[in-house]
Amino acid sequence: MNHATSRRTVLGALIAGAALSVAPAPPGSSRPPGAAADPAPVVGSRSGTVRRLLLGTYTSAEGGGRGIGTASYDATTGAISAGPVITGVDNPSYLAMHPSGTTVYAVDEQDRGGVTAVALSADGTHRVLGTRGTGGAGPTQLSVHPTGRWLLTANYASGSVAVHPIGDDGSLGERTDLVAHAAPPPGPGQDGPHAHQIVTTPDGGHVLAVDLGNDAVYTYRLDEERGTLAQVSYAALRPGAGPRHLTFHPGGRHAYLACEVDNTAVVCGYDPATGTLSPGAPQSTGTGAGTSYPAQFLVTGDGRFAYLANRGHNSLTRYAVEDDGAALRLLGTVPVGGDFPRQIAFSPDGGLLFAANQKSSTVTVFRVDGKGGKLTRTGGAFPAPVAVCVLPYAGKGPSRG
Repeated sequence: MNHATSRRTVLGALIAGAALSVAPAPPGSSRPPGAAADPAPVVGSRSGTVRRLLLGTYTSAEGGGRGIGTASYDATTGAISAGPVITGVDNPSYLAMHPSGTTVYAVDEQDRGGVTAVALSADGTHRVLGTRGTGGAGPTQLSVHPTGRWLLTANYASGSVAVHPIGDDGSLGERTDLVAHAAPPPGPGQDGPHAHQIVTTPDGGHVLAVDLGNDAVYTYRLDEERGTLAQVSYAALRPGAGPRHLTFHPGGRHAYLACEVDNTAVVCGYDPATGTLSPGAPQSTGTGAGTSYPAQFLVTGDGRFAYLANRGHNSLTRYAVEDDGAALRLLGTVPVGGDFPRQIAFSPDGGLLFAANQKSSTVTVFRVDGKGGKLTRTGGAFPAPVAVCVLPYAGKGPSRG
């Protein structure tokens, strides 16, 4: 299968979802057109502990959203209430927060790829700061370097990774580097490299780029003064694995790879001194025969449990983490309550797990049992148009008496 083509085909087949509307500015407001107002309070909130989240979507898809959705959630019950939309952002299919919590960055996943910065405000007057080109096509994931000074982006369709400087106000400068993936050659059925993720290692010493097309994870060093990447090495997965997303164990010496094409999970060792990633043997996702397009791992803050989103199986796989992160033991799967869970995220306190279900245009929420790793649905699915990313963050929502 040509996975660059299939990615675009999936977009064209999406079902319509409920849209989040932009709230008009109240009379006399200084809020600029298209900026979001304060999220609506959660109806029926029992705890009064309301937090915020952002929603990524495809604006070009049938039934898609109009920009970055905003919402509030009750930190105890998991109940979500819709807010307005931050407009002026095209295909914001993945979101990443600045360490300061004051700026969010979105990919513009289209042929002429871009990245957009949005300043967040406590009063809801969120403001688009501008867009910069990534130099590639179909950017699918981005992350902020721990220093807060650099934005790292993976261009899926063109198989490259880009670096942009971040200003003191959170805005983006002109791109400082663009690196195209070459060796090893593309895997079976692939038409070339397809960079799917780029992330800084927990020790801060290296940057890893996961490439689905070349069945490889590349290790780079980032020059923190010039914003350039120098390749150190790469780790080769077995041909046809299709690695998509890597998540580190809190210990920093192991990471877990979701392999989209061959429907496996891979535990990798990581050496902070050299940046070397050492993939282990492929493991089951617990979803049975066939390809379930595993999307992404999450690991609990205490490092005891890991969860994997399976899009084809519409489930979340639970693993017990053993041997200080070096091993995963399959515990079973839990229905996600939606269709095609593209991305999952923990609440900042780790007590809730959110799943963005692309084809059903919903977000489902689970309570995480810290003792046994059990996941329990907290209520009905929240409608969100073509939900492909959900980003809970620590900003407080409106207070409740």
